[in-house]
Amino acid sequence: MDETMNTTAPPASVSNELSNVRFAGFWMRFWAYIVDIIVVASLNGILITPAIRGFDIPAGEPAFLPLQAILTGTVYYAYFILMTKFLSQTLGKILFGLRVESDKVAKLTWGTVIFREGIGRFISKTILFVGFIVVAFTKKKQGIHDLFADTIVVHEK
Repeated sequence: MDETMNTTAPPASVSNELSNVRFAGFWMRFWAYIVDIIVVASLNGILITPAIRGFDIPAGEPAFLPLQAILTGTVYYAYFILMTKFLSQTLGKILFGLRVESDKVAKLTWGTVIFREGIGRFISKTILFVGFIVVAFTKKKQGIHDLFADTIVVHEK
């Protein structure tokens, strides 16, 4: 019976690590996201808009799914996926001293990042940004995309 208790209890180092973690709250993450949106809009303005005009492609054609919308969406998701995978931070998170970490394993995997930043972010934004608002009400300050991907956003040490 003692062996069972020892195997289920977290090691002392894990509980010490969790007590030192400062989870990033709603407003810090909100302002970091605003910075990221400005960066993505700037990238789209520098890369996509001139390309569409340079190739003389009508911006709204075809009407059901314009090329410009596809390209700007691609830049948006690529920015969040690549920055999070390679740096564990976007430029907004760097500015505010925040970092994305896995809640379960040591390092963020491609699957985790793509699920969090691609699918999870899409779901979080779909219904009036409710997936992001959840951050203000959860114990570890996780959005729906964090809960799905088992990630947390913390202040850097």
